[in-house]
Amino acid sequence: MEKEVSDQSLGKLLWTIVVTGLATFMVAMDNLVVINALPVIRVDLGTGLEGLEWTVNAYTLTFAVLLLTGAALGDRFGRRKVFAIGLVIFTAASAAAALSSDIGTLIAARAVQGAGGAIITPLSLTLLADAVPKERRGTAFGIWGAMSGLGVALGPVIGGAVVDSASWEWIFWINVPIGLVLLPLIAAVRESRGGAGRLDPVGVVLATAGLFGVVYGLVRGGSHGWTSGPVLVGLIGGGVGVLAFIAWQARARYPMLPLTLFRSRGFSVSNGVTFLMAFGMFGSVFLGAQFLQTVQGYSPLEAGVRTLPWTAAPALVAPFSGMLADRIGVRRVLAVALALQAAGIAWLAIVSQPDTPYGELVPPFVLAGVGMGLFFAPIARAVMDFAPRGMEGVASGSSNATRQLGTVLGIAALGAIFSAVGGYASGQDFVDGMRVAQAVGAVVLAGAALLALVIPENRHTPTGTATIPPERQASTSSASTIV
Repeated sequence: MEKEVSDQSLGKLLWTIVVTGLATFMVAMDNLVVINALPVIRVDLGTGLEGLEWTVNAYTLTFAVLLLTGAALGDRFGRRKVFAIGLVIFTAASAAAALSSDIGTLIAARAVQGAGGAIITPLSLTLLADAVPKERRGTAFGIWGAMSGLGVALGPVIGGAVVDSASWEWIFWINVPIGLVLLPLIAAVRESRGGAGRLDPVGVVLATAGLFGVVYGLVRGGSHGWTSGPVLVGLIGGGVGVLAFIAWQARARYPMLPLTLFRSRGFSVSNGVTFLMAFGMFGSVFLGAQFLQTVQGYSPLEAGVRTLPWTAAPALVAPFSGMLADRIGVRRVLAVALALQAAGIAWLAIVSQPDTPYGELVPPFVLAGVGMGLFFAPIARAVMDFAPRGMEGVASGSSNATRQLGTVLGIAALGAIFSAVGGYASGQDFVDGMRVAQAVGAVVLAGAALLALVIPENRHTPTGTATIPPERQASTSSASTIV
């Protein structure tokens, strides 16, 4: 009888890993599937750098802002139920993006797509965490990280292959069958709720307005001038909005982001490391992916295949990163991971020229890719370990939001540096801007490696590092309840 129960539990666990892993793969793939299509979109829809930045940032901005709301909705109404709703939104928005006939419509569809992804991503991790015994989280998160890494690895290749063989619209159509297949499979995943189930609409508005203003200013500053009225309004107004959001979180009865979470040094530093990693790495990827097509003349598929030494490494390394963190400690693995990323990006900044042979790009590609693969599972483990019981959903949402904000600001800031130093006028002009931007990205990643060494070596969820408000304690008691 005990063996039968154990087999049933193992079966449910494996099913949860499959469903959450496939959903994570789809969302991760969509982060990069558009990258190799950007040069084609630029020509087909008649846009420039600003339009391309918003094609990426519209997705990542709504993703980042709504992650915590997605986690809270799952905690309140049921993670499985809300996860399914997010999947419907993501799938429908993918179809809308595929049907776009102008850059404005595409950007709007990408924003809605980001909202769906903001629901799927944190709940995939909390559904998995609820199904896995704490002592096995390292391995389970490693598998979860591998699926995310596989999406990152195949995104540029799939995007390139689709653009070459059909058209850029099909990079969005491919999400539709995946979403339709996953919807009926979700029913077998067990339901759960958490302790942070109240909504904070004021916080959502302040965060959205503030972050939009900052990103708007960064994106338009290079082309419209940093002292122009709209840019200054965006930067200053956005900054005020972000400060107002923080002030509101300190006094709100049901805060979107409970500031008490950050009383834990481990949680605070882990989020800081996540932000810096995304800023330096993904800001560099945005420009590097265009380099192979815009400057070196590769087709989208050829460019995607040639980035595999970079993008495939995370999928190969991630399954082992969680177990490695269990053995030698999270902070050591994270410091090594970030140092490898910094070295890889700095190497690219040094060797990149319009006529650089592809073979010279492979070693830094591999170095940066291995660093990425070593990063994701240990940082997820750190965030979960330093989150108080019952607040895992908010902690997951916070970590993912921090990463997406780093991505948004990294693309905007490094894009601004690229525009100030170089541009699309010629291959050399592009390389001049890209090298300076990547050098800045490498410095940021090196700083993140040093910061990772400050993370405490604590492999168990601390008690007393954050306090769940009394009004939430009733729902917290049922955080692990299976409905």
